[in-house]
Amino acid sequence: MDGERLFCDVGLARRIEHAEARFVAACSDAARARRGGTAGFTRPLAGGVAAFAEADSPFNKVAGLGFAGLPEDLDEVEEAFAELGAPVQVELCHLADPSVGAFLTARGYRLESYENVLGRRLGGPVEEATGEVRPCRDDELETWLTAIADASTVTDTEGLPSHEDLTREIIVAALRDMAGVRRYTAERNGEFAGGASFRVTDGIAQFAGAATVPVHRRRGVQTALLRTRLAAATAAGCDLAIVTTLPGSKSQQNAQRQGFDLLYARAILVKGTSATRSSGAESRQAS
Repeated sequence: MDGERLFCDVGLARRIEHAEARFVAACSDAARARRGGTAGFTRPLAGGVAAFAEADSPFNKVAGLGFAGLPEDLDEVEEAFAELGAPVQVELCHLADPSVGAFLTARGYRLESYENVLGRRLGGPVEEATGEVRPCRDDELETWLTAIADASTVTDTEGLPSHEDLTREIIVAALRDMAGVRRYTAERNGEFAGGASFRVTDGIAQFAGAATVPVHRRRGVQTALLRTRLAAATAAGCDLAIVTTLPGSKSQQNAQRQGFDLLYARAILVKGTSATRSSGAESRQAS
């Protein structure tokens, strides 16, 4: 990696948000497939996507708006969420068309929180990971899912608090439904210490699903997992890696130490009754 900082213009933000929308859609579809195709939906909306996977799913949201005009058919989407007893959560990039934010607030959407999107160019050398990090084997999947979920329920206290409150069962289901991800396991002294994953979408490596077992925190576990994934994403031909974090969190600090730049913030806008919500982002997991 060279020393030049990564600058995010509207074009790059559009590319990242479109990749995020594709990730949300794929995960929502995977959740419904797991449940046998029962109630839910994935539908295009003004260049983005609106999705409902299952009750309290991290993938019940609207993503990718703001780069293809106003969501004129939002009435139908709001009705679809209401029929399923869920609020509408919109994640809106601050580089999106400002008219979209005005459109949403005029309809009664309220600002509930923020999240940060960070990115790093790929293609140059990556520092070698220290510690024991390896791909998660297929026969380890259930152990990996439960261990990451358990670790995720013990959240870090640095940075802004999350607006989400997920049960262990919801986290396990969300991690299972992350379609197309590559999972990694980190060990310390022969014990499971943490894990993380990433997905490739249109040349973008989307880092997600990271957590460290509390007793192993502050021991470089997430640094090792970040470096391993950076190397793997580079080998996969990606030109960009992105990660989403809570503002001021340990996850954000870890990412910036590994060369990620803060690209933009997403506003979390909600209409309807609040419910437990999340996404595939690393910020939702303890680091």
